[in-house]
Amino acid sequence: MGIYNQLPSDLNEVDVIIAGGGTAGCIVASRIAEADPNVSILIVEGGKNNHNVESVVHPALFLENLAPTTTTANFHVAKASKALNDRQSIVPTGGTLGGGSSINFMLYNRARPIDYDRWDQPGWSYKELLPFAKKLETFHGDDPKGVHGKSGPVHVTYDNFRSHESQDAFLEAARKRGFPTVPDLQDFGPELGFSRSATYNGPDGRRSDTAHRYLHPLLQDGKHPNLHVLVEHNVERVLFDGNKRANGVAFSTNPRFAAVNGLAVAEGASAPTQQVKARKLVIVSSGALGTPPVLERSGVGCPDILKKAGVEVVSAVPGVGADYQDHHLTLFSYKAQGVSPDKTNDTLMSGRKDRAAAIASNDFALSWNTCDVVGKTRPTEAEIDALGPEFRAMWDRDFAPYPERPLMLFGLLGMYVGDYSALPDPQGQYFTIGDYTAYPYSRGHLHITGPNAKDALDFDVGFLDDKDGIDLKKQVYAYKTQREIARRAAWFAGEVASTHPPFDKNGKAAVLDGPVDAATLQDVVYSKEDDAVLESWLRGVLATTWHSLGTAKMGKLEDKGVLDARLNVHGVTGLKVVDLSVAPGNVACNTNSTALMIGEKGADIVLKDLGLAH
Repeated sequence: MGIYNQLPSDLNEVDVIIAGGGTAGCIVASRIAEADPNVSILIVEGGKNNHNVESVVHPALFLENLAPTTTTANFHVAKASKALNDRQSIVPTGGTLGGGSSINFMLYNRARPIDYDRWDQPGWSYKELLPFAKKLETFHGDDPKGVHGKSGPVHVTYDNFRSHESQDAFLEAARKRGFPTVPDLQDFGPELGFSRSATYNGPDGRRSDTAHRYLHPLLQDGKHPNLHVLVEHNVERVLFDGNKRANGVAFSTNPRFAAVNGLAVAEGASAPTQQVKARKLVIVSSGALGTPPVLERSGVGCPDILKKAGVEVVSAVPGVGADYQDHHLTLFSYKAQGVSPDKTNDTLMSGRKDRAAAIASNDFALSWNTCDVVGKTRPTEAEIDALGPEFRAMWDRDFAPYPERPLMLFGLLGMYVGDYSALPDPQGQYFTIGDYTAYPYSRGHLHITGPNAKDALDFDVGFLDDKDGIDLKKQVYAYKTQREIARRAAWFAGEVASTHPPFDKNGKAAVLDGPVDAATLQDVVYSKEDDAVLESWLRGVLATTWHSLGTAKMGKLEDKGVLDARLNVHGVTGLKVVDLSVAPGNVACNTNSTALMIGEKGADIVLKDLGLAH
């Protein structure tokens, strides 16, 4: 295979360099190699090779990629925020070949057509992007609208391990609350409600990440000798000639893997840099949190920020690192009853099922990401008014004219997410509901503070910092909504108190410790004091959904744009960006689907610009 952890001495120049082997980077490299095996390509990836890594290929082990000891994720620590009760947010991103597609929840979730139309970029409307959404996937399911793909590299399945009884119970409870069951919530249709979920897994039960599905087959087929991948190395910056044309990159060994590669790097020191030249094109594909630092260290960004960091300005592009967005996530857990032990993932996640034995026996439960149901909802008129006049004004402006836009997204997980030893019943079974914001108003930023990759970043997630507190009010609506549904599910056996606000034990909003009679259950009535407790609690637990985007977006310079619609960086030539940072606006879905589509669309643009396609 053309995968190295040290660059071969004779590989000092190639046609195309891709800075980052993440979700989109693997797609772009593979499509170029397929179009013309004579074009030499080099991916420089900071993480390790992901080939057949257990926590990558087995969906049920996805949380291992977020453990503190992981070597498959990067953790970005933001500054403390008053809006989050003075907490620091930690945002993980893909830190291995395949990027986020190698470590995410694998939840198949697509946006609304209006999301892409509102980007208002030539070539990026929904109708223009639909062919790429279909090209990338093989969809194993019904497709009456013809909007799913049938022969793409990435498999999408409904039929791997599922807990149908749990799905049925939750969907029935949601219907009782007025939310319909939608056969396919991911068909780019306008419907809202709840749906059985599909995953980015193959019929063999293995994850469909872009490294395994696009890149590794080409590296192994013996027909693409000019496709090269350097892992365990960070791109420090892009190199430019005297005409501001990108002509290479400077890179260094990732300090996390320095010892493995026989290089001693003292803590806090910079690893020695190397350079490799690009004859035709440099593409930065380091993700929404990785691309801005690469651009800024290269001299592309806000002049004031660059000068303060000691970097010479090559192109003044103030939007680099601005407009950081993420879907805001909260998680709430519930006790389960009447569910067989193999119908939640608690046995594996708690350690009651032996991990090694499960892998050795090819236990099919390993194919389960535990997410059985997804939802996209909007509040009622009464709920909108109850959230206050500012919320009503926002709603009438941004949502009432667009009935297909959901306010919140939901996912039902068949497990407890956390430390089982801290539970009153570590041997029990649980469900967890995730609530996350479709279109946050909050904005953050990510900027360098020095010229080297080792220098700290100025990272502010901006969560809940929006004017009038609209994003917090969305979470209030979502908490109350999911709680009423969960209490009516046949498997409901109480609320896990540690994952719910500490309401007055004698009040009407008190946490329930055991099951209820759903037939006579009344809606929870929240006092002003309860709402205050809920809002404070939400500020203390709200976190990332790992859906970072928008930090190097397409658009005009004066609108904080970094790229044109052909993904060229403003003010320089020979340099493109292809990853989620290019998105000008948010999307009502788990963002992997959009990252994949950006990869395919970006590859098409690159091929045409290189004269390899028409």
